[in-house]
Amino acid sequence: MLDAAVGAFGRHGYRAASMDDIAEAAGVSKPLVYQYLKSKDDLFTACIDREAAALTKAVLDGTRDQTLPPDQQLWNGLCAFFAHTAAHPDGWTVLHQQAPGEGETFAGVVAGMRAEIVALVTALLGRVAQDAGCDEGLMDREVSGLAHALVGSAESLADWANSREEDRPSAKETAATLMNFCWAGLEGLMKGARWTPSR
Repeated sequence: MLDAAVGAFGRHGYRAASMDDIAEAAGVSKPLVYQYLKSKDDLFTACIDREAAALTKAVLDGTRDQTLPPDQQLWNGLCAFFAHTAAHPDGWTVLHQQAPGEGETFAGVVAGMRAEIVALVTALLGRVAQDAGCDEGLMDREVSGLAHALVGSAESLADWANSREEDRPSAKETAATLMNFCWAGLEGLMKGARWTPSR
């Protein structure tokens, strides 16, 4: 039932998705859907909860090996993120495009998921900064900002990759795009090579 609902919400949006169509796609009666989930809101919430938990688990599993250096952990996490969003495009659409615009309750679940992923990336970048001997001001201020920027970039790239009908990049290719964009800059930053605007 949730698979059918995620597909309908992902393809048609929350408002346009029909409970009749969801029930038919799930191979159950409409009253049975309402027996388990009392309303369309409840069904949408269940979909968001499930998809957010699955995506968070994929990223956490990808970064679980604490014996790896931070760049390898980040690489593994990005590969897991892009593999999951590619394998579950309707779920990603529900989380990233549908839920945030459909009310605070739905948006709050997605915000919680995002905060958990940002915290994970912040910790990884914090390890890099600490290993490089950066001062605590950088740790507190810029590492957090960089983590938010990296997660936002990953979200945008997932949309981009999933929108490509032809020549769709693999999860590793998409992850490499983001690593090439961010890691060289991060390495320079941690070594004290900072960009400043020209006068």
